[in-house]
Amino acid sequence: MINYSAPDLKQHPPRSVHVRIGGFAHLGRLLDKGRAVAAGKNGDYKYNCPLDRNFFEFTGIDHEAMFAEIKTGKSDTEMLAWVRANTKRTTPEIWAWSTWLEQHGPGGAAGHEWVAETIKANAGDRDDIRAFADLLDLDDYVSFGGQG
Repeated sequence: MINYSAPDLKQHPPRSVHVRIGGFAHLGRLLDKGRAVAAGKNGDYKYNCPLDRNFFEFTGIDHEAMFAEIKTGKSDTEMLAWVRANTKRTTPEIWAWSTWLEQHGPGGAAGHEWVAETIKANAGDRDDIRAFADLLDLDDYVSFGGQG
């Protein structure tokens, strides 16, 4: 059984970017990674990676302050309340940003080439992987034994 209070990301991936908590895309994944880092069970997953930094930049929340809160053992509900108390973003802004994050893809040719190579290597016949969030879902799945 998965223990989401102290996830072992050596045994299973974090939640998808598409899982929204309080309207925030990526918040569940961010919390999973932070909790796993705090427990020393993050595997190859990093806290404050470029995708995490998109969240911190959007919300104006300091990653170290959030990590300190994560380490206190707060639930998702309690962390959502903390996030809401520490950002000035409105509900419409949160929904717009979350939709953008879920659909955000590579900008330049190098990014497109990297995405194409990753898809070819893991799920060459798939035509539904368009955004980084979709690519992360695929990578998480195949990294833990799934076949794309």
